[in-house]
Amino acid sequence: MCGIWALFGNDECLSVQCVSAMKIAHRGPDAFRFENVNGFTNCCFGFHRLAVVDQLYGMQPIRLKKFPYLWLCYNGEIYNFKQLQKQFGFEYQTLVDGEVILHLYNRGGIEQTASMLDGVFAFILLDTANRKVFLARDTYGVRPLFKVLTDDGFLGVCSEAKGLTNLKHSSSVCSKVEPFLPGHYEVLDLKPSGKVASVELVKFHSYKDEPLHVACDTVETLPSGFDLETVKSNIRILFENAVRKRLMAHRRIGCLLSGGLDSSLVAAVLLKLMKEINISYSLQTFAIGMENSPDLLAARKVAAHIGSEHHEVIFNSEEGIQAIEDVIFSLETYDITTIRASIGMYLVSKYIRKKTDSVVIFSGEGSDELTQGYIYFHKAPSPEEAAEESERLLKELYLFDVLRADRTTAAHGLELRVPFLDHRFTTYYLSLPAELRVPKNGIEKYLLRQAFEDSNLLPKEILWRPKEAFSDGIASVKKSWFSILQDYIDQQVDDLLLEKAAEKYPFNPPKTKESYYYRQIFEKHYPGQSSWLPHYWMPRWVKATDPSARTLKHYKSATQE
Repeated sequence: MCGIWALFGNDECLSVQCVSAMKIAHRGPDAFRFENVNGFTNCCFGFHRLAVVDQLYGMQPIRLKKFPYLWLCYNGEIYNFKQLQKQFGFEYQTLVDGEVILHLYNRGGIEQTASMLDGVFAFILLDTANRKVFLARDTYGVRPLFKVLTDDGFLGVCSEAKGLTNLKHSSSVCSKVEPFLPGHYEVLDLKPSGKVASVELVKFHSYKDEPLHVACDTVETLPSGFDLETVKSNIRILFENAVRKRLMAHRRIGCLLSGGLDSSLVAAVLLKLMKEINISYSLQTFAIGMENSPDLLAARKVAAHIGSEHHEVIFNSEEGIQAIEDVIFSLETYDITTIRASIGMYLVSKYIRKKTDSVVIFSGEGSDELTQGYIYFHKAPSPEEAAEESERLLKELYLFDVLRADRTTAAHGLELRVPFLDHRFTTYYLSLPAELRVPKNGIEKYLLRQAFEDSNLLPKEILWRPKEAFSDGIASVKKSWFSILQDYIDQQVDDLLLEKAAEKYPFNPPKTKESYYYRQIFEKHYPGQSSWLPHYWMPRWVKATDPSARTLKHYKSATQE
């Protein structure tokens, strides 16, 4: 996890512009570098480094003697770089996994490069020989990327939008900072003046298509057919493989553990594999919640079962409320459920950074979208519509859960790894018949639970624990976190302000005081950028006025049973 930043065709004083690059310094606390491009003095790269692999030669932009005309700035991890080296005979000059991007590009161009990478990434690749600039982002947008491009060809690119919003430019036209679409690459011409012109934006991978890099995967060809035992076995094989490939790190590995199915499966498989390869240190797991919250109690059971070095972070409502503004600034969104869920994740990440030496952090993001884990999936009219909704959620992950997971951890210099969003695992799961993937017997993620039922990885009560939204599970069963937030905010926002909300904020107008409160803070830091969030996250097929799972009829707290 690093912070990347670049300008092309800059007309302003570079020392002034570089102040913007420092706004993402949290993404790379170990080192930073600014570098001008030879022959294009108005083009510049900025890089903030979190050293996870090759601590000696890992600084960027990466340049190789073999390709003196190529400049690469990237954020991510390429899990198949050794397999690609073996398949194509690449001669690496560093231990940096991202070096493979330069070799792939030299061998087959940008299309093959993006398609053959098994991992998470956002990169800027400059080819001065052919005067091209390339931008690319991984399939689910696990690694963030933003850009701003003016009519006269000034381009700014950054890991987070905050590194671009205050750039100076001579053009009177105010250009919008926009998220770069996941699963796409863009080709831009580099003019002698250093300005650029966009040539094409190409979607290189759809999550339902088997990725090209499967050809050099470490897992053998899987048995075909949809009989239940075969499917369950394939799910276990691919998920274990997804965790195994993400063990690539020279820094200590830890794992977030809410006690729900997803993070518990990740932690259990992770610990099993760490033992197999004789990693010398114990796995640190981290849970956060208010006193006696459901998540803390469940996580404690899981940690005891798997034998991890478990840490509990207990926070009170005041600490959570005080973090709201910092969280919104980090997130760059005003989405209600994203902010609620981010507060706990932000606080536990802060603890990890200050109190432990774990840097590479595993988490369970992506499972709810992939395996139909949200409670409203019980209300899906048909398996086919449930499958379509699952695909829609995956497509929008970069706006919601993946955004939350990246920003809350990156704010504290941690690197997130999300095995549920492994390319091959997701492709296989989405290839299964729609009726296999729906909730059954009143239990969501039924197939995933079935797949691990006989593995003894988890206690049965955890494997079959009903879904808790993270923002609800960290609070007491008597009073949910969203209720605590709403009680506080009710005193902060006047009724009259809410009545006139649509006039003040015509795009995505706030409908509640909580929404209005978040929007005010967002607009304070990012005025005029409300289009970054195309719509609020809300459950489907139910008449919901709030995104919390606890407002849905299906949900029953322990106090109601």
